[in-house]
Amino acid sequence: MRAAIYTGPDQPLQIQQIQLADPAHSEVLVEVHATGLCHTDLHFMQGHLPLLAPAVLGHESAGIVRVVGAGVSYLKPGDHVIGCLSAFCGCCHMCLSGHPSICEDQDAINRDPDQPPRLSLDGQPLTQFMNLSGFADHMLVHEHALAKIDPAMPLDRAALIGCAVTTGVGAVMHTAKVTLGSSVLVFGCGAVGLSAIQGARLAGALDIIAIDINVQRLQMAAAFGATHTINSKSVDASTEVMAITENRGVDYAFEAVGDQQLARQAFMMLRKNGTLVLIGLMREGAEISLPFQQFIAQRKVLGSDMGSNQFRTDMQRLVKFYLDGRLNLDDMLSARIPLPEINQGFEMMKRGEGIRTIVDFSL
Repeated sequence: MRAAIYTGPDQPLQIQQIQLADPAHSEVLVEVHATGLCHTDLHFMQGHLPLLAPAVLGHESAGIVRVVGAGVSYLKPGDHVIGCLSAFCGCCHMCLSGHPSICEDQDAINRDPDQPPRLSLDGQPLTQFMNLSGFADHMLVHEHALAKIDPAMPLDRAALIGCAVTTGVGAVMHTAKVTLGSSVLVFGCGAVGLSAIQGARLAGALDIIAIDINVQRLQMAAAFGATHTINSKSVDASTEVMAITENRGVDYAFEAVGDQQLARQAFMMLRKNGTLVLIGLMREGAEISLPFQQFIAQRKVLGSDMGSNQFRTDMQRLVKFYLDGRLNLDDMLSARIPLPEINQGFEMMKRGEGIRTIVDFSL
């Protein structure tokens, strides 16, 4: 199997042949068709977050089931699937109370120490990233890391649902529970931010304010449903937001960049009883300082892990939204590259080019 290997912080990924074990109980072998390049992968590549090397990154994947192990009842060979990094055990308190995205026992779906590793390179184990490792032409995963989808869904678009779309739309629908007619602010118009904007539109928000410093992304935000766009490089974003909301502030703010100062700015733009949702991933140890007085008026701050999703139902709904023409994924997919060009793809990301680049394994 061909994969891009992470060998340590600030090192280019290396394309090598790896070995996958045979599917064990509850495991599934998936032929990967597409995997998106996500800022989360880049955080680990740059050493902002720890990861045991060598490893295979990648977590925004879609493909086709080829082999199923004993005990697998949810899937069969030929099924089209999306991978989800918020794999679940199905037995812990969070899973059983309807919050599988914050499963408390993900270790339960890993192999026992006395079993051979799922992934290896020249006889040495490879770290499986977020229960998936999608920067490879095949994935060997637990069935609880997969959602079955309609085969009419193009797999390159389906891959985007595996992280960015579920994270952004889910933060609006599940984490914040945005209400009809409310005002929404989104800081950052990358793939996750644009998905949050689409989620706000689907939820019936009245004012949807997009903030970024990238002119092209602000234009995309307007096309995706933003009613107002603000270039914070050229104007004071707080002044603009207050003018739009008649000096009240917004009901909901979403920070989709992963920056402490932007999170603070977004919080200060909240209306009384407003809610800030932190979507963007920050480096390990990051802290945010917020003034206590603002909390007296019942302003709230919420974290959101993968949009608080229930992915086996959410992903099917998002697929349906796309097939019905109510969710724009086509314009999010800005480039497709073969696996050997993956490092160039991440360089494009660093430069802020495009919205979402995917590794297309047919190239």
